[in-house]
Amino acid sequence: MPESIADRLNRLLATAGLPVMDALQNQRFEAYLSLILRWNARTNLTAIRDEDGILARHFLESIACARALPPEVATLLDFGSGAGFPGIPIALCRPQIAVTLAESQGKKAAFLQEALRVLQLSANVHSGRAEDLATQFDCVTLRAVDKMEPAVRAASSLVRPGGWLALLTTPTELPALEAAAGPEFSWMPPTPLPGSDTRILALARRVSLPA
Repeated sequence: MPESIADRLNRLLATAGLPVMDALQNQRFEAYLSLILRWNARTNLTAIRDEDGILARHFLESIACARALPPEVATLLDFGSGAGFPGIPIALCRPQIAVTLAESQGKKAAFLQEALRVLQLSANVHSGRAEDLATQFDCVTLRAVDKMEPAVRAASSLVRPGGWLALLTTPTELPALEAAAGPEFSWMPPTPLPGSDTRILALARRVSLPA
C-alpha cells in the first residue's frame, strides 16, 4: 500500500527533528498539495511539479520557517507569496499569527484566494505590490522572490521597529541581502533549512539606530 501524503510529510518532519502534524493539519496540507498540482497544470505556480518535490522542498522548508519564527510574532507579511510559500504553511502551523499574502501577479493572487477558501484560513491576500501597503508588520518573510535585493530593500520598511525580517536564502546570497536590508537590522546566526545542503533561514531584528 503506497505511503499517504500525510505519512510522507510527517516522516520528512520527523527526520528533520520537527514536530509532526496533527490530523487537521495533515488534511489541510493534503488539500493544499492537491490544489497546487491542479492549478500547476494550467498556470506556472512553481517549477517543482511532483508531490515528493513539493513536500520535501516547499512544505518542509516553509514549516521549518514557521517553527523558527519568534513566539511574539502576531502579524506577518509574506512578500511576493507566489504559490503561498512560506505564508500558507505559517498560517497552518501558527494559526495565532495574522498572515497577509502579498502577490502582484493576478493568476497567483487568484490561486492564493482559492487556497485560503479551500483551507478555511483567515489570512488575507493583497493582490498587488507589497510596497504599496501602508501597514507595518511584526515579521516580513521573503522566499524565492524575483530581484531579491530590491525586494529586501522594500520589505525592510514594512517591518515595525522591534519586528523581524525572515529570509529563506543561501549563504552565498546572504551578504548582499544583509546590505540591502540596511543598518537598522541586527542579524541572528543563520539556521540551516531541511531538505537542502545550501538553504538557510536568516532572521534579523529591526533595532533603533542611535540618534
